[in-house]
Amino acid sequence: MQTITKKYKMFIGGEFVESSSKETTQVVNPATEEVISEVPKGTVEDVRRAIDSAEQAQKEWAKLPAIERGQYLRAISKEIRESVDVLSRTISEEMGKTLSLAETEVHFTADYIDYMAEWARRYEGEIVQSDRPNEHIFVHKVPIGVIAGILPWNFPFFLIARKAAPALITGNTIVLKPSDVSPNNAIEFAKIIEKVGLPKGVINIVTGSGRTLGQELSGNPKVGMVSLTGSYDAGVAVMRTAAENITKVSLELGGKAPAIVMDDADIDLAVRSIVASRVINTGQVCNCTERVYVHEKVADEFIEKVVKVMKQTKYGNPLVDDNLDMGPLVSMEALESVEKMVQEAVSNGAKVLTGGKRSNREKGYFYEPTILVNVNNEMDIMHQEIFGPVLPIAIFKDLDEALELANDCEYGLTSSIFTQNLDVTMRASNELQFGETYVNRENFEAIQGFHAGWKKSGIGGADGKHGLDEYLQTHVVYLQYNR
Repeated sequence: MQTITKKYKMFIGGEFVESSSKETTQVVNPATEEVISEVPKGTVEDVRRAIDSAEQAQKEWAKLPAIERGQYLRAISKEIRESVDVLSRTISEEMGKTLSLAETEVHFTADYIDYMAEWARRYEGEIVQSDRPNEHIFVHKVPIGVIAGILPWNFPFFLIARKAAPALITGNTIVLKPSDVSPNNAIEFAKIIEKVGLPKGVINIVTGSGRTLGQELSGNPKVGMVSLTGSYDAGVAVMRTAAENITKVSLELGGKAPAIVMDDADIDLAVRSIVASRVINTGQVCNCTERVYVHEKVADEFIEKVVKVMKQTKYGNPLVDDNLDMGPLVSMEALESVEKMVQEAVSNGAKVLTGGKRSNREKGYFYEPTILVNVNNEMDIMHQEIFGPVLPIAIFKDLDEALELANDCEYGLTSSIFTQNLDVTMRASNELQFGETYVNRENFEAIQGFHAGWKKSGIGGADGKHGLDEYLQTHVVYLQYNR
């Protein structure tokens, strides 16, 4: 019988606690299929306790000058940088990310927290001109109150910062619910915030079923905003539950990013960028390239080169093998989903040029890096999110057709185009129906940008000054004074 070495607790009101149910959930290493930890299976009662704790802490937290709130954030980022090895190995072990990417995620998380701390002296309201004499109109930016942050499993540690850092610097408190697939890193984060002495209740972390806990987080009247990163179905469920209290929602949902390769593109650059955007995190990234449209004049050259690079992709157990490009998929369910999508595409006429099946490794949820051709926009694989190392490639004749094919999608998160033509670049920038467009580079957003989807990819957004504003509401004061 296997011994489980790690047993975690939730973090509520500044204390590590068991679930009121006393039940636990097991966390599995997707590279070995071994159980690595147990975390509490939280209940509605636990969530309500966390929300109450956040509500009680919020008034005093908001009274602190923003610069003091920022000092707490900087203390957290400092501790993160001193814990890179533990945190990156925790992330890699629980969700299969390569160790180098996990380390990048940890460093990026610390950078993000520092960036948001810098806004302490920068976010501001306005003074608006009045139509009346002896009156000033003040537009104040104030915190919303209690924020619920529902996290995904694919970049679990970074998303803590993406939700908590802007919430805290603007005077809110937060209840975080990590994915039950990769919750360990969030509890390691709780150890950090306890160490730095963050006031009790400012950050609370509950673990357990997304369906049970998410419903209470999005439906509790004490929650002022729900920020979710997850699937389209999860976003719909949150919106539906939040509607009863008219609770604000900020949703980053699925993506189906197209990459357009024009006939004047730097083909080698396009190949490197697209493969990097496809195999990063084993293709389990909302904004990475999900489908390619290549001009007929360069299709043969592009396909030949991209197949060669995909065949060279190295994968394995991230904590055992060095210099990997990707690890396993996160779960058996994810593996079966990718396998099913590829099989359906092949049955509808798609051709596999490399990969197309599970790895022959004895253990782990590994799927071979795969390229499909002979695909078209009538196939599900060109419309539904793959979330795996599979790259379908279609051919187009001109820019009009490429833009039409790229926009033929319910999602609208990210997109990319490879061309040396300024006119083509500008037209694509104007006509691609996506929140982000990358030109001649891989799909990866910046801290100071704004990561936001169109259509079924979400509502609201994150990062930069616009992302910070998500966590603020407006209070207008009309001040009439005597002559």
